[in-house]
Amino acid sequence: MQQFAKLYTQLDATTSTNDKLAAMQAYFAVTPPQDAAWALYFLAGGKPRQAVRTTQLKLLAREAAGIEEWLFDECYQAVGDLAETIAYVVPNAPPQPADMSAGGDNASDDNASCEKASCEKASGDYIRADNASPLGLAQWMQRLSALRGMDELAQAVLVRSYWRALDAQGRFLMVKLIGGGFRVGVSKLLVTRALAAHAGLDAKVMAQRLMGYLDAKQAPTAAKYIAACAEDTSVAGHNDTKNTLPYPFFLAHALPPEHTTSLPALQERLGDAAQWQAEWKYDGIRAQIVKRTIDTTSQVAIWSRGEELMTERFPELEAMAQSLPDGTVLDGEILVVKDGQVASFNLLQQRIGRKTLTKKVLADAPVGFMAYDLLELDGQDLRSQPQHARRAALAQLLAAHSQWLMSPVVLSTSWADLAAARVQSRARGVEGLMLKRLDAAYGVGRTKADGLWLKWKIDPLSVDCVLIYAQAGHGRRASVYTDYTFAVWNRTPRDAAEAQTVLNAIAARVPAPPLNAPTGDSGAAPLQLVAFAKAYSGLTDEEFKTVDAVIRKTTLEKFGPVRSVKPSLVFELGFEGINTSPRHKSGIAVRFPRMLRIRFDKPLHEANTLEDLKVLLNR
Repeated sequence: MQQFAKLYTQLDATTSTNDKLAAMQAYFAVTPPQDAAWALYFLAGGKPRQAVRTTQLKLLAREAAGIEEWLFDECYQAVGDLAETIAYVVPNAPPQPADMSAGGDNASDDNASCEKASCEKASGDYIRADNASPLGLAQWMQRLSALRGMDELAQAVLVRSYWRALDAQGRFLMVKLIGGGFRVGVSKLLVTRALAAHAGLDAKVMAQRLMGYLDAKQAPTAAKYIAACAEDTSVAGHNDTKNTLPYPFFLAHALPPEHTTSLPALQERLGDAAQWQAEWKYDGIRAQIVKRTIDTTSQVAIWSRGEELMTERFPELEAMAQSLPDGTVLDGEILVVKDGQVASFNLLQQRIGRKTLTKKVLADAPVGFMAYDLLELDGQDLRSQPQHARRAALAQLLAAHSQWLMSPVVLSTSWADLAAARVQSRARGVEGLMLKRLDAAYGVGRTKADGLWLKWKIDPLSVDCVLIYAQAGHGRRASVYTDYTFAVWNRTPRDAAEAQTVLNAIAARVPAPPLNAPTGDSGAAPLQLVAFAKAYSGLTDEEFKTVDAVIRKTTLEKFGPVRSVKPSLVFELGFEGINTSPRHKSGIAVRFPRMLRIRFDKPLHEANTLEDLKVLLNR
């Protein structure tokens, strides 16, 4: 545990790729397989399940530190990270006698004995506060996982005991792991490179071996880690089709902004348009469908790009895949398809959120699979073949299986033709175009070594809106207000004076009338600002500092870490999609919002309205 905590600190302290690679290689070189297995899982993107409620952790930390709730909250707001706050608020425990069961004449000895007994009853083991027998990460994960099924009293006894056994680094990591908030600043590609270097293997071989490693349904084990690092390429090796694991996904690069509007720049960068295959970019769940014979039995597996096994979530696709020949792997997008038309991602998202797939859910959101690549056929790996050859093989395969959708190619003879087609994207319900080099092999991850795929997305939808709430960020931005809530007018203000009346009422903390309040003599609803979106990205550090200064000067009220501010700034907010939402006061939800710029040039009464959002929605 302490070793992994040290590695986490090293990775967090540097932005150097070489330093991160060196730190991970050094860790794998000295760490036992059972601990390295869990470390690999978390470093590569595996997420721990929450074992203890956040409110319980805060309460236990306050008790351990002997401080009031308001002081803990102030510390949390200053630090910006709960695990880091707890790590340093909770004091280090002094070394304890080796035999904690020995009797004593004072109350503290009795309390220690009682707590030890409670720990033994709860978990069958006890972590000594002097840390005389440091536990490895695998042993700690066993103990932390066991917390999930306990009542809060048993959890409290053990959490206190564990905190005493760890230093600040260890407590920080422990809270991350039991709170479900573990994140580390390395990509899976970088972790793959580090482990490949440690094992003396090609990174592509390692990438294939690690497919399925993040499946949350199976805990990491020493055997899986040893197999991943084995010299024998027949062990979980490259081109191994004796299982239903997918291939590493090939990822696209975004087309630089300067090339999205300039056809000459596009021509200069990419060459002749005839060298590229263009397809519509659908908005669904990227997935691979694997059909193979395992131990004489045909099996189907559906894997997400995040390496989640989703077969049971899409029974209609599993049934469809039974007709495919064994030794087939399709790459594509899971979409809701109704009456032959691709529906919005919002409908697919509603289905994903359902725990139980009832007949009604399946009928309301039937899914299809838009295939756009063939990675394996008759058990043969096709990824090294050029894009045009794989496309031809895919067309031939699906011609005999009409229930499968095939991503249509956008026919063109020039970049001007493709630019004109791209303009139609939003009307078609797609995100833009995918550009694929006709000679590109199917690579591993986001690489240019084997070929090139590019995303030529449409410009985002945007509105001008007003900042009304702010919250501090996390990590290095913990002391700066970076997370903002934005509002639009419920109707167009008659003039600047009417808008100013509303702003004065907000400053005086006069409650806004309900949105469905009766109209006045003028026939217009009472004017007010209506919150509709939150965003925390898009600005530079200097811009965030500028806005932070305004927020501190115009704060009206504090609600824990949130500040309400007197409206004074207009922002242009961009977003990828917009949908109706009964859960939001505005009735509207936007997808992937981000700040495009601060509109210092725009007065507040000229910000957009709910009606403007509805116009975008109707488009």
